[in-house]
Amino acid sequence: MTTTGEEHTGAGNGPWWWVGWRGAVLDGGLALASAFECGGEGVRFAHDAGLPVPVGVAFGTVAGSVLLVRRKWPIAVVLVSIAITPAQMGFLMGLVGLYTLAASELPRRITAALAGMSFAGMLIVTFVRAHQSVVDGDVPMGNWLVPFASITTAIGMTAPPVLLGLYMGARRRLMESLRERADSLERELQLLAERAEERAEWARNEERTRIAREMHDVVAHRVSLMVVHAAALQAVARKDPEKAVKNAALVGDMGRQALTELREMLGVLRTGDGLRARVPSVPLAAVGAAAAAAASRAAGDSSGAGEGPSLAEIDELIGQSAAAGMVVALSVEGDMRAYAREIEQTAYRVVQEALTNVHKHAAGAKTYVRLAHRVSEIAMQVENECPPEVGAGSSVGLPSGGNGLLGMKERVAALGGVFVSGPTDAGGFRVSAVIPA
Repeated sequence: MTTTGEEHTGAGNGPWWWVGWRGAVLDGGLALASAFECGGEGVRFAHDAGLPVPVGVAFGTVAGSVLLVRRKWPIAVVLVSIAITPAQMGFLMGLVGLYTLAASELPRRITAALAGMSFAGMLIVTFVRAHQSVVDGDVPMGNWLVPFASITTAIGMTAPPVLLGLYMGARRRLMESLRERADSLERELQLLAERAEERAEWARNEERTRIAREMHDVVAHRVSLMVVHAAALQAVARKDPEKAVKNAALVGDMGRQALTELREMLGVLRTGDGLRARVPSVPLAAVGAAAAAAASRAAGDSSGAGEGPSLAEIDELIGQSAAAGMVVALSVEGDMRAYAREIEQTAYRVVQEALTNVHKHAAGAKTYVRLAHRVSEIAMQVENECPPEVGAGSSVGLPSGGNGLLGMKERVAALGGVFVSGPTDAGGFRVSAVIPA
């Protein structure tokens, strides 16, 4: 900020201390007018002081030109105007100097002191000149009018410029404050927009992960069972035709169910893409939620009843694995009760994915599924023994994407639960989860 409260930036295109050429031209014009005024009044000053007229004119011209530096040194301008007040010159310089001083950022005590000095000098000079005029008879007025005229003139020469300068300075500072607050608000809004974009990107990534997890959970289990049944069908096709026919029927049913689930999820995603083509503001979260809902509906009863898998379908899930040749033992502790839909779906998915992993990596191993209904939580554990033959897990050629355990952990963690998985001392594998209820 300059002394007049105007914004000062290094990028100003004005000469010297001026920010712009307009201010320089204005100050130059005021200095020229003040120089003419003081130069003209210097003639009378030279006669009164007994000096040559050119000396008085030169003195007045130089004194009046000081107004050129009013923005840089307002105190000097006011002091010069006070100093030449006895010579009855520099009235314009006094008015402009007091205005500039009052509008500047200088302490108010300095402004008050210099304004008081200017008032006193103007009062004394006016009183002396008016009294001299009355005594000489040049001005016909009573002695009582001299103090009144002196006080009025002194107030008129000091109060208006000081008050106007204070007002303009306060207004300039207020505008600068509002401008800074607007800039700060703009920066804050920009930061908020960037954070909103980051949150939106994070939400999109989360929904993509959720969609991938849902597709993995609802399709991988049935496809894994299909591969197991197909391997069994190949083994018994010639020895036991009836069992082969039964396995073929199971493979067909599971294939149709897997295709139905996949078709529903892809249909939801395709619909979401169409909506985004028509309305770009459709969020991916809506598509993810719809896909999850479709996956949950598809993974439930084959007739479409219900709103997704639940703990009541655990027996059916274990029956499907048993039909594929897995030896599965189920044990339940505590009284069965209803939980929130998200809790039952997560518990079902954990058991489902754990059984799928047994089909993939430990085919033929005996598996134990345990559920525990407690007061404030539900716990589940799926543990398989060591497979009867080394490499049996890969005999059916089941691929592994490496996302099953990660998906289970994400599901349980989203509900505030704890998920632990790892090999057992006996060579098997154990998956455990506890979900607050």
